[in-house]
Amino acid sequence: MAKKKRQQRTQSQSKTVEKEENLTLQDQLNSDVLAKLKLAKKELVAKEQQQQEEKEAQLAFERKQREKNKSFAELLEEYGDKGTKF
Repeated sequence: MAKKKRQQRTQSQSKTVEKEENLTLQDQLNSDVLAKLKLAKKELVAKEQQQQEEKEAQLAFERKQREKNKSFAELLEEYGDKGTKF
């Protein structure tokens, strides 16, 4: 009789542990908190993308400025005899 009670107790405890393990983070959090987290994630991704675009634009601008400010000797050295003859 005592063995059956122990087995039932251990089975019921293992079932409650399984139920707790099956819960996901989404199940545990309120939908309101989850919505706030998703919004924060979207904002962070948008901010990172904007910073990347600004960085690329800055690099392109600096490249154009370097090309614009090259001396004749630097241009001749870079392009050499590649130009067309008139």
